[in-house]
Amino acid sequence: MNEIEKKIEELRKTLRYHSDRYYNDDAPEIEDYEYDMMMRELKSLEEQYPQYDSIDSPTKKVGGRADNTFESVPHTVRMESLQDAFSEDELYDFEKRVRDTVNNPEYVVEPKIDGLSVSLEYRDGLFVRGSTRGDGDVGEDVSANLRVIRNIPLKLNENIPYIEVRGEVYMPKKSFERVVDRQLLNDEKPFKNPRNAAAGSLRQKDSVVTASRGLDIFVFNIQQIEGKELTSHKQSLDYLKHLGFNTIDSYKKVTNIKDAIEEIKRIGENRGNLEYDIDGAVIKVDSFSQRDVLGSTAKYPKWAVAFKYPPEEKQTKLVDIEIAVGRTGVLTPTAILESVHLAGTTVSRATLHNQDFINEKGIGIGDIVTVRKAGDIIPEVLCVNEHNASEIFKYPEICPSCHEKVIREDGEAAIRCINPECPAQLLRNLIHFCSRDAMDIEGLGPAIIENFVDNGIIKNTIDIYCLDYDKILSLEGFKETSVNNIKASVEKSKQNDLSKLIFALGIRHIGAKAGKLLSDHFKDIDSIVNASKEEILEIDGFGEIMAESVVSYFSSNSARELVDALKKYGVNTKSTNVVEDERFKGMTFVLTGTLPTLKRAEASKIIESFGGKTSSSVSKKTTYVLAGEDAGSKLDKANSLGIKVIDENEFMGMIK
Repeated sequence: MNEIEKKIEELRKTLRYHSDRYYNDDAPEIEDYEYDMMMRELKSLEEQYPQYDSIDSPTKKVGGRADNTFESVPHTVRMESLQDAFSEDELYDFEKRVRDTVNNPEYVVEPKIDGLSVSLEYRDGLFVRGSTRGDGDVGEDVSANLRVIRNIPLKLNENIPYIEVRGEVYMPKKSFERVVDRQLLNDEKPFKNPRNAAAGSLRQKDSVVTASRGLDIFVFNIQQIEGKELTSHKQSLDYLKHLGFNTIDSYKKVTNIKDAIEEIKRIGENRGNLEYDIDGAVIKVDSFSQRDVLGSTAKYPKWAVAFKYPPEEKQTKLVDIEIAVGRTGVLTPTAILESVHLAGTTVSRATLHNQDFINEKGIGIGDIVTVRKAGDIIPEVLCVNEHNASEIFKYPEICPSCHEKVIREDGEAAIRCINPECPAQLLRNLIHFCSRDAMDIEGLGPAIIENFVDNGIIKNTIDIYCLDYDKILSLEGFKETSVNNIKASVEKSKQNDLSKLIFALGIRHIGAKAGKLLSDHFKDIDSIVNASKEEILEIDGFGEIMAESVVSYFSSNSARELVDALKKYGVNTKSTNVVEDERFKGMTFVLTGTLPTLKRAEASKIIESFGGKTSSSVSKKTTYVLAGEDAGSKLDKANSLGIKVIDENEFMGMIK
């Protein structure tokens, strides 16, 4: 293999990887601009060296694929992607190709929404199905999740026999910020940008989660229609609006490419003021008959082109670095900059990610740095242009909020404070402590907890068990009934099993299941507090990181003081799980699919009451796989490993 062929294959491999991360995992690792430039380089090489062309090259395929989570939907009309342009010269080249084929073309220019492309189908004016683009030919049926998006009409303003439209599901900037705040609060990895947040939200198995994410849609194309004759794109957009679809307001018809370019510039200058993310603008030939003449390539329509805005970058001075303690205890550095105008807004702060990033770039206070907006949302420092600092910035060794020593765990980039009473983490810890899977204190939801913290009623975890109920009654919106309900729920939580308390403490790497394993093994909290790493590792299901996390947590004085205070206020610290029948002792069950009558949590509880345990993955150690409807890949793996598969009837027979 020569150097050119090797380069082409490397580019294809890299592009396939990043395409999969972007389209299918909703977790991009590089910026769109880097991806576009690699794609452009590959396309150029394939044109120069046609002997190395390949039908499965990324230059010829739409990036996504149908996921086996949802039912597949073949697209009757292919959902094509668009050819990209990055300069005015390329737009003039596009216009020349169009004029070489058709006479006097007119164009429609519209913003290119950065979201997830979907198809919506209607029969007799009623919504019947919605699907993702997938690979352009086959997508995923996400009808249930699309139904909960507010601006998708379930009934059109006309009972048209059949229409299929194409739109872009997106997450508004305000919704994105709200979702990321909630993810950080729950110690989850936040979405990188609104596009991936929208894609991840639309692919949820539970449409209630989708509904909570604040998604929206712009419909921009008619794929096919019966009962109505339309001759142009502008006419179709006006008709879509009449039917009740949400179309973008700023589409404009022009008669020449020069005016189209001026409109693209206008959209670009205004994009920083939009409530949604755009990554470019699209020029489309307006006449449908001319589109038919122009046709398509294997991947792109020849009658449209997408101009991609390059990420705007500016140089400025880094005047300081602030360290903030997040709600999960992670110390996050923020660059304080001399203000600079960037992508339509004034930027004076930018993310520096972590200490590894700072070391890699050699960043210090006083340096001249290049800043850009990642995905036009979050400003970030790209590089140092001029080193003025005497040394690279180093994180503090103690938490700026509580002054306890900070740690960096093996294999992690994050440096964090693990003090459970750290003021910076208070709200997140309190919400977690009171949540359903933890202490399950009804009436103390996130909004009420935040209210109590703001009013000084709760200053730490233990305050939950010595609330000033008279002070709560004085707050707006609280009456005697609601206060009595909170009081009763707090008292009830004192009787919880030890496993719920362990989970409620918010120990790093210790979820609800690990809390139950600790509770069942050690039986009381004092034994857990004093357990060594080696003793914890004796528990089947515990690894080095989990064991070290438990030992590290209870080694702090603040954690031990919290445990003592909880005992003082009457919170149960012993295991209430007594196994009288051990018929499942030593057995491991994996639950998959939907059972006819039992919920998974109910089945798990039954298994554990008989001395067995449950696991989330199938392995050679699995004893039984309890399978219901739509069992999926776990059932396949069980069959391949020869693991016995049982249904609910067999399971009920086993526990009689």
